[in-house]
Amino acid sequence: MRTLSIESSRVSASFTRGVGRLVLQRPEALNALDLGMVRGLRDALEAWRAEPDVERILLEGAGDRGLCAGGDVRGLAESIMSGNAEGAGSFFREEYALNAAIAEYPKPIVVFADGVTMGGGIGLAGHAAVRIVTERSALAMPETRIGFTPDVGGTWLLARAPGRLGEYLALTGGSMSAADAIDAGFADLLVPSERLDAVREALESRADPGGATEVAMLFDESPEPSTLARHRAWIDPAFAADDVAGIIAALRERPEPEASATAELLETLSPTALTVTLASVRAARSDPDLRASLEREYGLAMWFAHTQPDLPEGVRARLIDKDGAPHWRPASLAELPPDVAAQAFAFRPEVPLWA
Repeated sequence: MRTLSIESSRVSASFTRGVGRLVLQRPEALNALDLGMVRGLRDALEAWRAEPDVERILLEGAGDRGLCAGGDVRGLAESIMSGNAEGAGSFFREEYALNAAIAEYPKPIVVFADGVTMGGGIGLAGHAAVRIVTERSALAMPETRIGFTPDVGGTWLLARAPGRLGEYLALTGGSMSAADAIDAGFADLLVPSERLDAVREALESRADPGGATEVAMLFDESPEPSTLARHRAWIDPAFAADDVAGIIAALRERPEPEASATAELLETLSPTALTVTLASVRAARSDPDLRASLEREYGLAMWFAHTQPDLPEGVRARLIDKDGAPHWRPASLAELPPDVAAQAFAFRPEVPLWA
């Protein structure tokens, strides 16, 4: 086994028998990404891009609780509250460039989305060539719950989910099981967690560099029926409404108890985040590629960082004080400017994403 010296001590990189292995080494924080980890992953991928001895990449998280719980949003919120919104911008630019690099990488990247895989974790797993989930997997884009909007290319994936699952998952921040993730297009294969070691061994023992999918499929099992797919009977008509208020009203009219519970949840979330997120997911349906979605998401992320109080407030209420009582501004959809989504889309960051 050969190791690679990279910037972050929270990412290990090694390769043996044709497989470059990247492991996020922050299990105490569910492998949440900081800037050093983003750079470490980038450096390893760049080093292996032209390395003939590395034929495929395996990305996973240390511990058995999750691949990655997301980005270090607490640190981002602290930067914003201290008046250093551009500090958040630096993180977003490097993280989104990594997301694009994973999607465009010339060698197959296999990801174990085992356990919690949310937010920034979706940015790592969702754009890989082979996306493996297990019975322990829980995938989500929960940004609206902290007064933010899905990013890391999440809207590209959400916009391509069947029916109106994209709007549902984006607005509610709801969690997907392995079966849900496969049905929604966020994952490819279900492999029992006890067989992941066998997948690692098989990836190393197979000489064909293009056969990563075929190797993983040797261990694939048929998932149980997707719960989300069953709920599309009420999700699709309700989340097809023109705006967030219309979605909530449509949910209230449905007889299913899950629909009423979803309406109640949406009424507790940031009106600004919900409105901008709905527009972003729907705009992503027309994007020609992932980079287009990332560019819009970057503009929206910087709009939130520079102009909106809901992101630091959501982080405070959910992750710092943990009182579960955020004070959104404005507090209701009725108080929201009718052109808030247009304002967000028109925001132009001082530093371009692909600078």
